[in-house]
Amino acid sequence: MDKAGVCPKCGSTEFVYDPERGEVVCARCGYVVEENLIDMGPEWRAFDASQRERRARTGAPESILLHDKGLSTDIGIDRNLTGLTREKMYRLRKWQSRLRVSEAMERNLAFALSELDRLASHLRLPRYVEEEAARLYREAVRKDLVKGKPIESVIAACVYIACRLLKIPRTLDEVAAVSKVSKKDIGKGYRFIARKLNLTPKRLLVKPTEYVDRFADELELSERVRRRAVELLERAYELGLTSGKSPSGLVAAALYVASLLEGERKTQREVAEVAHVTEVTVRNRYKELVEKLNLDIPQIQ
Repeated sequence: MDKAGVCPKCGSTEFVYDPERGEVVCARCGYVVEENLIDMGPEWRAFDASQRERRARTGAPESILLHDKGLSTDIGIDRNLTGLTREKMYRLRKWQSRLRVSEAMERNLAFALSELDRLASHLRLPRYVEEEAARLYREAVRKDLVKGKPIESVIAACVYIACRLLKIPRTLDEVAAVSKVSKKDIGKGYRFIARKLNLTPKRLLVKPTEYVDRFADELELSERVRRRAVELLERAYELGLTSGKSPSGLVAAALYVASLLEGERKTQREVAEVAHVTEVTVRNRYKELVEKLNLDIPQIQ
């Protein structure tokens, strides 16, 4: 084929591309005008990390959620093999799996990231939050901050930090409830890692208003109650009432007050259970809001 796209034999401008042979053939006379062409289309036999077939030329993308970032090779299973060949492949797969986590750091990451996957599943966290927690843990390992500390407490602390950085409403009590370590240990790990990684309090600040929708969904409260609760929390923030207070307790009290004001009354026990705080906490925060904001609460029958 010349530069003008004309067959050198018959002068035709109609061509047929044969992807199996990598050839361009003249539609009129059958002359092969180009050959050995590179097929830039997708490969139909590519697989991702879960061994599902996908139509793409490349393999699975790099993932920070895997200890080797998904870059190592797995020896697949061929069920057609028999006898000594099958036993040999079994041994090779076993040694391959051992070599993937042959170093102490790799074993540490493999265990920590599997625990991270479990925590993220229980807390129903978005994938980007899980990836941020993995990035924080890798940074902590790189700076040798996990030495001498339980892996479970460090990874739980990283999950809590990631939630606060990305403004995902998850309380320390919720993280501790699905973790294998105590709330106290997670809190200590949180403060230690935040300090060592230079995470400022401003970046980690989570406003109480960010918990309103989540708690209101569980209580099945209307949009009107939610807006009133947000309004109460913003007024409380302006007066400095939120300083040093647990966000969960404040939101629980604000929703309780808003439900009374809007005629959708919920009990203090119901609100406390959803927010994972005690009824005493709800009652104390409720009294502060009513007194400081000069609220006129309807008489409870």
